[in-house]
Parts: sequence; C-alpha cells; structure tokens
Amino acid sequence: MNIPDGFIPLWQCVIYGIIILISWIFTFRWVVKSIIKLEKKNPSTGKIIFYIFLLIFLMGFVFGIQSFNIPVPYGVGIGLLGAALVAIIFRSPWGAVLIMSPVIIVQSILLGDGGLTTLGVNILNVGVIAGFTGFYIYELAKPLGRTARALVGGWFAGFLSIVISSVAVALEMWLAGTFPLFEGIKFMTAYSAAVGVVEGIMTIVGCFILLILRSKNKSPNFNKK
Repeated sequence: MNIPDGFIPLWQCVIYGIIILISWIFTFRWVVKSIIKLEKKNPSTGKIIFYIFLLIFLMGFVFGIQSFNIPVPYGVGIGLLGAALVAIIFRSPWGAVLIMSPVIIVQSILLGDGGLTTLGVNILNVGVIAGFTGFYIYELAKPLGRTARALVGGWFAGFLSIVISSVAVALEMWLAGTFPLFEGIKFMTAYSAAVGVVEGIMTIVGCFILLILRSKNKSPNFNKK
C-alpha cells in the first residue's frame, strides 16, 4: 500500500512528514514509559532477550508479509499489513508505529517499494491509521470475553485496519489530484476487502497465540500497571 514518488505534491508530503514526526514523538514517549515500567519489574536477562527477539521477529514478519502486493486500478498495490496484530501484541497503537516505521523506510530505500518523498504518508497509512484502527476495534470487543474477543475482535481489527487505511490512500490520492475520488475508493475498498479477509484470519491466529502465551505469562505486557 506504499505510494510511490510523484503521486503526491511535495507540499502535501511535507505536511504528512510533520504528522509522522509528531507521531514519532508520541511513540518515543511510549517506548520510554514502557522501558521504565519494565525496569521497575527487575526483568531477567532471558525476558529482556525475549523482548529484543520479539521486536526483530515482528519487523521481519511484517517485512515478509508486505512483500506481496496486488496492483489496483486507480490506486496503489494492496497487500497484508500486520499493523493491527502488532498493535494488539504491544497493547498500544504506538507499537504499530514503532514496527512499521523502519519497515516502510527499508522498503523504500532498498526495494523501491514506495517513495522517499512519500515516506510520511506511507507510515501514516500503514502505521498510524491501520495501527490505531486495529487496536481500538479490538478494544471495543473487550466485553465479549477473551475467546470471543480474539475471534470476533481479532478478525474485524485486521479486516477494518486494511480497509480504512486503503480508503485513506484513496482520499490522499484525490487530494493530490492523482486519481478521481469515486473510482479510487471503489477499487481500493474492493481489493482491500478481499485481502482484508486474510488479514482478519491472520490477526485471529495471532490473537489466539497471544492468549496461550499470556496465560503462561510469557508474552509482553508493556501497559500493565
């Protein structure tokens, strides 16, 4: 879902870049608070290694699943994101921004998947919009109970995270004067809904794995007070 160079005017790219700089500030603040909470618990060396391995694994996992894209008429390629699952794992949408930012940057610089001038808007769509959408939809499913939440909330979190972020791409393309609004939304929504079914299933699987790990107190819980 990465937008290439030339699809968005530079002045709009600057605005998106400023938005991402602000989001990075909040992400850094969340990381610092998480580290402070972790230090207060006097974690073992094994647990610290686990957290580091988790960060590396998630970056590699997200990089891998985003390597496959489906071309879309009046839009950009759509593929799996993983933003909702990452946000759920870290119990914070800022966790999605933390993981997605370096992935998007590497994709742009090394693979040419997305442009350098559009880094801001791409991180906004894949990290911020998809991450916040997935996280808060999963939060809304909390009253369902743990199992039903993982099943229903997990699927809708994954599905809607990719659909809503694709609609955002269509709106951004329209604002840039690149593609017409109606055609952009129509095709981006249709294709993202098809991919979103798989995204939802992937998120469900991840949520159930989390249930098992958290029941054994082996998964990260950065926001637990």
